[in-house]
Amino acid sequence: MILALAGFAFATSITPGPNNLMLMASGANFGFRRTVPHMLGISLGHMLMIVLVGLGLNQLFVAFPPLELAMKVASVAYLLFLAWKIANAAPPKEGAAKGNPLTFLQAALFQWVNPKAWFMALTATTVYAPDQNLGSIIVVAAVFASVNLPSVSTWTFMGQQIRHVLTSEKRLRAFNWTMAALLVASLALILK
Repeated sequence: MILALAGFAFATSITPGPNNLMLMASGANFGFRRTVPHMLGISLGHMLMIVLVGLGLNQLFVAFPPLELAMKVASVAYLLFLAWKIANAAPPKEGAAKGNPLTFLQAALFQWVNPKAWFMALTATTVYAPDQNLGSIIVVAAVFASVNLPSVSTWTFMGQQIRHVLTSEKRLRAFNWTMAALLVASLALILK
């Protein structure tokens, strides 16, 4: 069961989604080291989400259907805002990008409006901790976090490596706009 859970966690953590696209852009614009708090915020924030969803937080959507619509509206608005920030990120000056990557807290809070994070948490707790036993939920959350952090780190590393190609303002701007467009395209998950 742990191997199946780890496989699910890997498949969902390594594939493109809002978190990974933002990490790649952050790695390209700010480098790996400055993006570490963002990566930790994603992994630990999602781990907390899994625990809370496993304990029954998802029942709020069943009890209050308008809450789901409100979450979708907030998700779309925030993803569009982040896409705008990525598209308009300042090119590096003298080896360092202006601005700042997402902080630990911002990345952790982002999980609550990230549709892919919700899908991952709901599926993981439903399939791998259906009894909603606290011990099972903690195991699911711990396995997920231990697989998620290396997976999201890969995207940051790829962004940092592509930084060597983004040596001109024109290339970096094209990259940022492409990443922003892909982030907007990920809204298809929400708007289904």
